[in-house]
Amino acid sequence: SIAVSVTGIAGPGGGSKEKPVGLVHIAAQKMGQSPIHIEQRFGDIGRSAVREATVVAALSLLKNVI
Repeated sequence: SIAVSVTGIAGPGGGSKEKPVGLVHIAAQKMGQSPIHIEQRFGDIGRSAVREATVVAALSLLKNVI
């Protein structure tokens, strides 16, 4: 089994100095292995663009786990 998780601030609001809009954390783990975590800072590129970039990054991370 494999798990993938994402969290972050897609915008348009909700950001702060510590957690700006476009900040996303992505993690993946395959059963029996250590989890892999990445932090992405896409910037304030728009909610849809942040979400799309997050999916692309999550799938790339998943590829590394498999």
